[in-house]
Amino acid sequence: MILLKQLFTVDTTNKNLAFHRTLYKHSNCSNLHCCSPTMSSSSALMQTSATQTLPPLHATKPTSNSSVVSPNYAINGRNLSYSVTTKQGKYVPILNDCSISIPNGQLWMLLGPNGCGKSTLLKVLAGLLNPNNGTVYVNKPKSFVFQNPDHQVVMPTVEADVAFGLGKFNLTEVEVRSRVAKALEAVGMSDYLQRPVQTLSGGQKQRVAIAGALAETCKVLLLDELTTFLDEQDQIGVIKAVKSSLDCSKDVTALWVTHRLEELEYADGAVYMEDGRVIMHSDASSVMGFLKERISSYSQQINF
Repeated sequence: MILLKQLFTVDTTNKNLAFHRTLYKHSNCSNLHCCSPTMSSSSALMQTSATQTLPPLHATKPTSNSSVVSPNYAINGRNLSYSVTTKQGKYVPILNDCSISIPNGQLWMLLGPNGCGKSTLLKVLAGLLNPNNGTVYVNKPKSFVFQNPDHQVVMPTVEADVAFGLGKFNLTEVEVRSRVAKALEAVGMSDYLQRPVQTLSGGQKQRVAIAGALAETCKVLLLDELTTFLDEQDQIGVIKAVKSSLDCSKDVTALWVTHRLEELEYADGAVYMEDGRVIMHSDASSVMGFLKERISSYSQQINF
């Protein structure tokens, strides 16, 4: 296994963002109707999350969608910059003039060494962080799937968890069950419908999280290092589940953050980053060749 983080050492702070589903705790009820919170629990949820409301995505120099987006692209970011200021008042740039375009219906990887800004870029595209400069367009609805599935798999059974987000739609029970069944089929989890969530492996929980996004008919999946804490079997299962979901619906596009070079074999294209900049943006085989040459050159230098 080749890890890009072996090539570089970059000091950075990885901050986990709270996801609103984590505010909705497990209940003792395993009935499917539990996936739709009651009015009182919904109100409590809104009150609890009110202090965590993120400001809307904006750019310092806004442009219209038509000027930055082609109908052939599901994700389009232009000249994105993002920085933070420390408590000591020090300005720390994280992203520097990054541009990215992902075609409809494809799986792309976002690669780079630890601390290069790839997860930050993903969160900017998701609308979880505001860029200091640049413009963003991402097809809606979109869904952000976290590195740790426990941050968003919150219901007691697989069926209830996948149905959780459907409570905001005006759907009949038959429609809910149909969406859940199709989503679980897309990620290879049809046989796990009534399985208690606590009995699942990490990879299976990730697939349930992806199914939840698909059930809401999302157009874009933004996936943050889903295989980091998984064993090899679960890693392959999650990647194949994402590929399968794209094959089942040509309208779904996925951008996957990773530092594992071997995951490129499953991708249509890739974006490689270093030090907050996009270094290469091309088809998967071209990026693979570029990185293998880079690794070979680095190996020769340290063995000199």
